[in-house]
Amino acid sequence: MTMTLQDARLRWPGCESYRPGDSAALNAEILGLMRTGVKRASCEAWEVFEDGAEALPVAGRVDIALDWQGRPALATRTLEVLRLPFEEVTEGMALEQGEFRDLAHWRAGYRAYLERAGRYRPGFEMMLERFELVEDLGT
Repeated sequence: MTMTLQDARLRWPGCESYRPGDSAALNAEILGLMRTGVKRASCEAWEVFEDGAEALPVAGRVDIALDWQGRPALATRTLEVLRLPFEEVTEGMALEQGEFRDLAHWRAGYRAYLERAGRYRPGFEMMLERFELVEDLGT
């Protein structure tokens, strides 16, 4: 039986849900990297959380990563949340995200992602979340 979002919220009270990526293909790629443990960190523009578009991750909280159709795919626990300027993200931080070859690849990829979302501008801040996989929910 596949877990519903309501089931997940009952199992992990206080959890938030989020859908990684901005396309079905990127969502599937990111969830795959998270499942295998290759992806152990994620970034987003800090203003996404200030705008209320998404809930800020909280260290210790379990959250639910959704597939592109909005079904629970993974339960993850936030280990650390950092706030830092885009230019201060290090190569080590970029590589923890799993989908990038090096810092230059990360910068190009995130710049393109943030430009698609209308959020890129010089000097803005990023949220870096380190997390661990709690459970694969099977979607």
